[in-house]
Amino acid sequence: MKTKLAILAGLISAIALLVNYAYSKANPVETKADKTASTPPKIGVVCIRRIFQDCKRNAKYKEQAVNEQEKAIAELEQLSKEIDNEKAGLRSLRTGSSDYMARVKEILEKQASLEAQREFRKQQLELQDQRWTETLYGDILRITGEVAKQKGLDMVFDKDEPELPSPTANELMLTIRTHKLIYSGGCVDVTADVIERLDTMETEKQKTKG
Repeated sequence: MKTKLAILAGLISAIALLVNYAYSKANPVETKADKTASTPPKIGVVCIRRIFQDCKRNAKYKEQAVNEQEKAIAELEQLSKEIDNEKAGLRSLRTGSSDYMARVKEILEKQASLEAQREFRKQQLELQDQRWTETLYGDILRITGEVAKQKGLDMVFDKDEPELPSPTANELMLTIRTHKLIYSGGCVDVTADVIERLDTMETEKQKTKG
């Protein structure tokens, strides 16, 4: 009798195990990793071009750059007028005389100096623009990351709109090749947040200088 009961109990246990196994296969337990994989990423967008155009730092830099450029242009124009005046003074000298040749040499040296200064100013401004752009872009990337983390975003894409019509065919092809984000409906736009933080940084910087 006891043997029969033991065998019956073993059969019941085996059946229960089989039932549980079949149920677990049909209804697998959703793990934390499964939940993460099934949840779509939260995506944000940012307009880099708008940030460059609208932030306070850009307005201040443009003002400084214009003032420096106007000062440089005035200096170069003054040197150019001096050269023109000296050229006019050649008429009062006998062509080929020692004084005439000395004046010609002086004029040529000033012309060479004028061209050298023009090229130097051009390269100086280009390098200055490049360094400033690199610094601001680096801050934009860093702040965008901070804002994205605060808002719980998984990814942030640049949503700059292409400038159409393009001036040239080459620029049009470059735009087509580089413009990747076609539609961003439903994405979180963090452009205003980044501008606000950049402006706050600039204001604090000015207070520290003051």
